[in-house]
Amino acid sequence: MAANHAPGRASAPVRPPRRPDPGSRIRDSGAGKSRSVRALRRSDLADVARIDAFHTGERKEAHWKRVCRELLDTRAKRRIGLAYEAPDRRLLGYLLGEVRAFEFGSEPCGWVLAIGIDPKALHLGVGSALLAEACAQFRRAGAPRVRTMVRRNDVPLLAFFRSNGFTGGPYVQLELNVNSDRSSEEVR
Repeated sequence: MAANHAPGRASAPVRPPRRPDPGSRIRDSGAGKSRSVRALRRSDLADVARIDAFHTGERKEAHWKRVCRELLDTRAKRRIGLAYEAPDRRLLGYLLGEVRAFEFGSEPCGWVLAIGIDPKALHLGVGSALLAEACAQFRRAGAPRVRTMVRRNDVPLLAFFRSNGFTGGPYVQLELNVNSDRSSEEVR
């Protein structure tokens, strides 16, 4: 599951994502304790960068340090930083989100800005558990819908969001390359 989103959009009403089959819940092999979703902490930064690097092929510690600082240092109730932690305290996944109400006159809605799952924990319900908690937090913050953007060719991430109830939303993302020679002629 890729950690960053780009062109292509998915939108869904705020409702709990599908729950993984109880038989597929991640369990600690020793104690049988379920892993849990908790608030993201500064100490998670290295794991967030590691998971993101696996999915994107790039190490971006400075980027994640800035993102986590903005998220964690701000007391804004409209921002969400979640971590999925194993009983042995390993970070297996993260989700970053925010309630926004300024894009194109849209009503307040939750935005999933980034999600990443440790490659050893893919397809085990980690992403769905993070998304379920994010949706609950968005709902409590007054956001009736959740949106995200996904690259059109990121089939696994699109499948994840669709399997959790996301569908195409009311907006189409457009862009213009301002570095091309034609862009200055096209913009009039």
